[in-house]
Amino acid sequence: MSSQTANPATPLIADVQGSADARNIAIDQVGIKDLRYPLTVEDRSGAQHTVAQVSMYVQLPPHYKGTHMSRFVDVLHNHREAVSVASFGRLLAKLSARLGAPAGRLELTFPYFVSKRAPVSGMRSLLDYRVTLSGEIDHGAQQATVGIVIPVTSLCPCSKEISEYGAHNQRSHIGVEVCSPEGILIEELIDLVEGQASSELYGLLKRPDEKFITEQAYDNPKFVEDVVRDVAGTFNRDARISRYSVSVENFESIHNHSAYARISRDKNGE
Repeated sequence: MSSQTANPATPLIADVQGSADARNIAIDQVGIKDLRYPLTVEDRSGAQHTVAQVSMYVQLPPHYKGTHMSRFVDVLHNHREAVSVASFGRLLAKLSARLGAPAGRLELTFPYFVSKRAPVSGMRSLLDYRVTLSGEIDHGAQQATVGIVIPVTSLCPCSKEISEYGAHNQRSHIGVEVCSPEGILIEELIDLVEGQASSELYGLLKRPDEKFITEQAYDNPKFVEDVVRDVAGTFNRDARISRYSVSVENFESIHNHSAYARISRDKNGE
C-alpha cells in the first residue's frame, strides 16, 4: 500500500502595504529608526566588529499605502561587505533597489576603536570614537559623509600667558563631518584632526607618559578658535576632502559653560 503526504499550498496573504492609496500625497522619508545591529567596519588592520545604531528611510510614492519594513533589516542582514567610507555607497544602492524606491537615506552610528601606543612607555590600549556614516541616494545620485567625534586635550594660551605658573586645560571634542568622494579611512581622518590639538588622548598612560603629555600640551596652547582653524586648514590642503564641517567644544575647567567654534566649507564653491 502506498501513501502520499499532502502539501497544501501556501495561502495567499494580502500585501496591505503595497495597496493603493487615494490621498495622493508622497512621503519624503519612511522606514526604521534607531535599530541596534552588529556590523563589521573596515579599519587599517582589516576590520573590526561593532554594534551600530541604524536608521534607514526611503521615499514613498503617493500611490502606495506603505513601505515594506522587513526589507530594511533584510538589506542589513545580507550585506556581507565590511562597511567603510568607500563602500557605503554600495549599501545605499542596495537599500534603494531592495525597497524599489527612487530615493533613500541611511545613517549608521557606532563606536570605533583605535589601538594607540603611549608616547613614552609604548604601552598599547584602545581609545573609542563615535563615528557616523550617513548618506542619501536620489535616482542613482549619491551623497555621503563620515562624521567623527574626536576627544582631545586643549590648553588655554591666555591662562598660560597671564599666570606665574600653570595653565588651565580641559578635554575637548572635535566634531567633523567630511565628504570624500575618493574615500578616506576613518583612522586617517582621526590622525589629521588629533594633530591639531594641544595633545591627543590615550586609553592607558603610565607616569612618564602623563608627564610627557602634560608638558606637550603646555608647549602647544590653543584657543578653541585656533583648533577649529587648524583643522579646517588641514582639510583645505587635503585633495580627498571636497566638503567639510568642523566644530570644537571645550568643556571649560574654570567655567560652568563650554567654549565653541564651527567652520563649514564646500571646496567646490557651491
